Amino acid sequence: MVDTEVLIIGAGPVGLTAAIELARRGVDCRIVEALSEPPQYAKAVGIQPRTLEVFEGSGVLRQVLDASIQLRGQLVYLDGAEAARMELTLPADVPYGFIGLPQYETERILRERLASMGTRVERGTKLTTFEQDDAGVAAVLADADGERTVRAHYLVGCDGAHSVVRKTLGLSFEGAAFAEQYMLGDVELDWSLPRGYGVRSMRQTDGVTSDLLVCIPLPGHRRYRVSTLVPAELAGTTSADNVEHGFEGGRKPELRHIQAVLDRLAPEPATASNLRWSSVFKISHRIVDSYCRGRVFVAGDAAHIHPPTGARGMNTGIQDAHNLAWKLALAVTGDGASGLPESYDAERRPVGVEVVGRTVRSAREGIGAGESDPDYVIQREAQLLIDYGDSPIVANSADGSAGPRAGGRAPDATGLTRDAVTSAFRLFSLLGRTNHTTLLYADAGTGAEAIGALESLADAARRTAHGQMDVYLVAAPGAEVDGTVLPVIRDDESKFAHAYSAKGGAAYVVRPDGYLGYARHAASAEDLAKYLGSTFS
Repeated sequence: MVDTEVLIIGAGPVGLTAAIELARRGVDCRIVEALSEPPQYAKAVGIQPRTLEVFEGSGVLRQVLDASIQLRGQLVYLDGAEAARMELTLPADVPYGFIGLPQYETERILRERLASMGTRVERGTKLTTFEQDDAGVAAVLADADGERTVRAHYLVGCDGAHSVVRKTLGLSFEGAAFAEQYMLGDVELDWSLPRGYGVRSMRQTDGVTSDLLVCIPLPGHRRYRVSTLVPAELAGTTSADNVEHGFEGGRKPELRHIQAVLDRLAPEPATASNLRWSSVFKISHRIVDSYCRGRVFVAGDAAHIHPPTGARGMNTGIQDAHNLAWKLALAVTGDGASGLPESYDAERRPVGVEVVGRTVRSAREGIGAGESDPDYVIQREAQLLIDYGDSPIVANSADGSAGPRAGGRAPDATGLTRDAVTSAFRLFSLLGRTNHTTLLYADAGTGAEAIGALESLADAARRTAHGQMDVYLVAAPGAEVDGTVLPVIRDDESKFAHAYSAKGGAAYVVRPDGYLGYARHAASAEDLAKYLGSTFS
């Protein structure tokens, strides 16, 4: 017997995402948070295009966009002169750009979405310890009324850099701290720089940065999150657990501290005003040796910490939770293959390793420093190039076929139509985001025999996935598919065919997290069922 199917520790953006994705799939979960009130500081402020795709599926995209500001680029200054300008432009098939939104607003939107599905955060409740066995996890929770034990099938630790889950699980957290300390402030700046552009201004001595100002736009009137090196009078000491990461609540920078840095480094004369909040901040770079042991998982800052450069921390954590939740949902119902939850570590830990290493270099040298392809840099920073090709639950794509490979993000495609819908739509709007989706392709030469083979593929997909599979037949212009029993999506502008390099008889399986698990130009029912057997029981 269990009290809940999944217990989530920590109600920041990562824990809330995990809870939302589980609740969307009908999984009973509880989410507890040690803090009695939500924090009101802008710890993370950048949201990447890939995370906006996640939010689209979670049902919060409109609210997030309504509250945000578009991030258009970055202006870089060195020793008082403009040294570089980066425009945050993306390929036409990427539906969303970069936005700025304070973390407390992101959390509010996610909390409201979770509450609308009947789950509320249990605040003022902390995890003290837990034990696990083959059947579940027994967690000891403490609140104002004392301690109690809650039993769950799985436990997910989203409890930050000083994670109790990580420590209790005995995971290593290798890495180091930056010697530098930083101060942050949420202020208004009266300069004339273009709206939506971040600013990075540096002084260097012998090629080493000796003074730094970073300003990230926030929603509001000329509002920015400013970060700089901390003055000596505000420098702090070592934390109790030697994990030097996060806010130092006892030391608050004042406007005069921020103004002094602006006077030295602002690209033009600027005055800071309306200080909303401020803090001293320490940075470490660390990653766990494993993202899970048994029935217990860690995600977000509990698994990896690093410099905030490129806004990849919160975004990486949200995508950790998004990857894990659909797997736990299948495991809870018994529909998941043996070992499916463990694929979370195989897929997400390499991402964490790359993010930690990349952000350390970017913090010291700047994003894209020394790289010659700015388009590649922007897509990488947008987290659009993540690849799970080595995952145990992704079909090998080593057949030399053109087009997207299994393990990569499924490309979007526009200009699609279907019967009874009066305007064209995007491929992503077709995806249910809770089930897997199989896309079968019929070209202009597809005949009745080939349609029968595609219908057999559809039957195999649905059967192997226990019905948790949406299937569509994507038809090229001129394809004769009127006799099929499958739902037909017409690729009138051939944009799907272009994005996928599709040929007649091709099959693609899009996972609930938007990545391709399977991509074959010449698919067979046996091959497709074999692949799905790595995910479904």
